[in-house]
Amino acid sequence: MRKKIIAGNFKMNYSVNRADNFISEIKDRINTDEVDVVICPNFVALDRISELLDGTNIKLGAQNVYFEDSGAYTGETSVDMLAAVNVKYCIVGHSERRKYFNETDEIVNKKVKKILEKDISPIICVGETLEVRDSGKHFELIENQIKEALKNIDKEAVSRNVIIAYEPIWAIGTGVSAASVQANEMCKFIRDVIAKLYTRKVADLVRIQYGGSVKPSNAKEILECSDIDGTLVGGASLTNDFVAIVNY
Repeated sequence: MRKKIIAGNFKMNYSVNRADNFISEIKDRINTDEVDVVICPNFVALDRISELLDGTNIKLGAQNVYFEDSGAYTGETSVDMLAAVNVKYCIVGHSERRKYFNETDEIVNKKVKKILEKDISPIICVGETLEVRDSGKHFELIENQIKEALKNIDKEAVSRNVIIAYEPIWAIGTGVSAASVQANEMCKFIRDVIAKLYTRKVADLVRIQYGGSVKPSNAKEILECSDIDGTLVGGASLTNDFVAIVNY
């Protein structure tokens, strides 16, 4: 039985103090017995939030990373730097990174490989635009994104650490969530792709999240779907709605 995993992506929101205050307010109200919970604040807040989460079952996640260990890469952060502040998860290939910062499937693959070297779990984001879905090519696109993200990565690493987050771009921050049947259909398809790339056993171990306007009113329906193993929460992670989603 795959344990559900719910991750909150703060994106470029909340100063260090605001993030500290917010997490201090909610951390004791979050039930981590049945669900793995991850908080992904901005980079400036990682160290402070790491200290705040110490001694709890809530894990720390990062929103991005670079694929080199060190060097003249102004503004970038290495996996070793993340590991030093006890980061256990890292979002990779979010559609906003792909759109605004021109991240390619090749770059996503390099980041996933580097993250796995340090035994951190990548949360690999895949998703289609509304235009692609309307064209009927959404399955083809998602399959290609997964194949490229997992290129030359062995099955042990995938089984142990990889998480896939299906985030239809047309549902991110729009208030319009994919219907649970649509979300589950794609998550099942993703699992089938992983089974083709590796084995069914590997596919059955990989946790697949849904992300895209998740809120308390739809969380239970989404999380009870057969092939959805959690959610990647954006805007709702900045409010008490996050508690309600985790404690669904």
